[in-house]
Amino acid sequence: MSTLSVSLILLAAVVHAVWNILAKGVRGNGTLFVWWYGLVSAIVLVPVSLLEPGAWQSWGWPLVGAAVVSGLLHTVYGIALQTGYDRAPLGVVYAVARGTGPMITMFVAVLLLGEQLSLTAAAGAVAVLVGVAVVATFGTPTSPAAASSEDDAAAAGGAAGDTAGGSPSAPHDDAAPAPRRGSALTGVLWGAAVGACIAGYTLWDDHSMTALDLPPVLYFALTSVVLVLTLTPKAWRQREQMVESWRLDRGKIVSVGLLSPLAYILVLFAMQSTPVALVAPLRESSIVVGSLLAWWIHKENRLVPRLVGCAAVLTGIALISA
Repeated sequence: MSTLSVSLILLAAVVHAVWNILAKGVRGNGTLFVWWYGLVSAIVLVPVSLLEPGAWQSWGWPLVGAAVVSGLLHTVYGIALQTGYDRAPLGVVYAVARGTGPMITMFVAVLLLGEQLSLTAAAGAVAVLVGVAVVATFGTPTSPAAASSEDDAAAAGGAAGDTAGGSPSAPHDDAAPAPRRGSALTGVLWGAAVGACIAGYTLWDDHSMTALDLPPVLYFALTSVVLVLTLTPKAWRQREQMVESWRLDRGKIVSVGLLSPLAYILVLFAMQSTPVALVAPLRESSIVVGSLLAWWIHKENRLVPRLVGCAAVLTGIALISA
């Protein structure tokens, strides 16, 4: 794996972690926050994408169709994630989803799509996944306040946080009652479903970058438009809160609207020259970066599992880059 590809994905991981930290402090309605920052992304990306080399030559039904499919896959992911958070323990859904998503992607890429990985690179990918699993499973905060904060982050920003990883899921409305959590088994099943969604949009976006050879910025600009359109009906039903949402969170809306697409576009560029079986686990390093930032900025506890996970991820990155 080239140094450039590793650098792009790791930079994307840091940017992804930073904007998720920003989303964690949202004060207004979660759904409208996602809609607003998606709108900002689309408004900025569409004109910028027209300056991308090869953009004009790429216009056609393959580009539009691929972007629509990507947008719908990200939307399904968001719905599945939010439903899982509603019906099962958040920590279980989160940990299973973040582990199974890249694992399914790796299996499909290697076994069905014929991608070739060296033993060193494969070991590195597994090490990254182990590190992510350690942080997701054992590194979550234990205090009631921290746990509540983590729930709020998932509702307001976490589900949106992956399209760019961040798909615009439907976060809880501020006035909604706290959902009753189901069993751990329910969490595992929903987590696996979310992981399958992550694998689905990752593999499709990789196909769009490699087989269809679409320009990343233009592709994601159109995907962002689709994402906003899919969330608009729900946002419209809460239109009386739109101005208030913008007033409360406009700084975060603009920041996330710029950083979120940047993170995923960097990944799309890496996909053009790197096997998706390596891209998928490596981009999950953002979870470890975000966890360390949450410990530093929000004073969350459980530092030791976060450091252990970080060490495993760094080991995996070294093996992948070897």
